[in-house]
Amino acid sequence: MRITVYITGDMHGCLERLYDRNFRKLKSGDVLIVCGDFGYIFNGDKTEKQVIDYLAGRRFVTAFVDGTHDNLNTIYKSRVTYWHGGMVHRVKGNLIHLMRGQIFEIEGSSFFTFGGGESADKDMRLEQGNWWREEEPTPSEMAEGAKKLDEAGLKVDYIITHEPPSLVKSAILLRRGDNDRINKLNGYLEEIGRSCEFKHWYFGSLHEDRVITVRHTCVFKEMIPIKQSADKPRGGLKKSHDQSENDLFVLNT
Repeated sequence: MRITVYITGDMHGCLERLYDRNFRKLKSGDVLIVCGDFGYIFNGDKTEKQVIDYLAGRRFVTAFVDGTHDNLNTIYKSRVTYWHGGMVHRVKGNLIHLMRGQIFEIEGSSFFTFGGGESADKDMRLEQGNWWREEEPTPSEMAEGAKKLDEAGLKVDYIITHEPPSLVKSAILLRRGDNDRINKLNGYLEEIGRSCEFKHWYFGSLHEDRVITVRHTCVFKEMIPIKQSADKPRGGLKKSHDQSENDLFVLNT
């Protein structure tokens, strides 16, 4: 039986997401990749432990990159092992954390993963209580990601992150009328996008289900089968004049 890889966005520990009809259609061997802010590993309460046990025992794999609402202290205590060619934290059973700067080979496709972010409200959150300094990637983690891409010949099929590259993020915030909030991680990801050949990039931090360019999709509650990646836009776009196919598209409002 051929497995399917699905991509979804921030779950934030929401129990209702586990009862969604799309979630329930996952079959044995499938892989669900969450683009950060998994959220079911946060405060360690009884409900969280039940959810972890539930996901660990499923026949499909739940794999997530970290965001800004994940308890990194707990996650980093998990056993480090290899899975499909990259390093992961094996939280429990079929629940795994995809470490930063890794490349995974799944069903003939390669996935570069890089979690992390910067909480806009970190000044109002408690360190080690509901904010973890480790959410911001270190220079060594960024170097590891660059090294892995170099080893892969600067070519992967899919890029999975929590944050988007800087130009994409700025375009979304501009459409919303929000202040630009670019950080060093966005800049790092922008450089990766410029230097690396890839088919499509999925990210979750901005909580929208929207195709941003022909190669960038913001995902939130949708579950996107990877074989139906956005080689063709699914809507929400129109191309501006005098732009190459790799340039940003103009977002419809």
